[in-house]
Amino acid sequence: MPSPERLRDSTQIVVPCESLSGLRDTLEADFDVTVFRIGEATCRIVGSPVEIKAVGRFLARHGVNVA
Repeated sequence: MPSPERLRDSTQIVVPCESLSGLRDTLEADFDVTVFRIGEATCRIVGSPVEIKAVGRFLARHGVNVA
């Protein structure tokens, strides 16, 4: 059985909200994910493991570090 940490890492990406400037609408339109703020400056992108992988590649192509 997978650990909770592993499941969480495969279903979400946490980034500074400012890094999504100009990308958030595209993310929510092109991928089956939800983007929401946690705190003042942090955003969480939540979706299936397949969508999260695709979003990670998309963000990397746009210069957003998701590591």
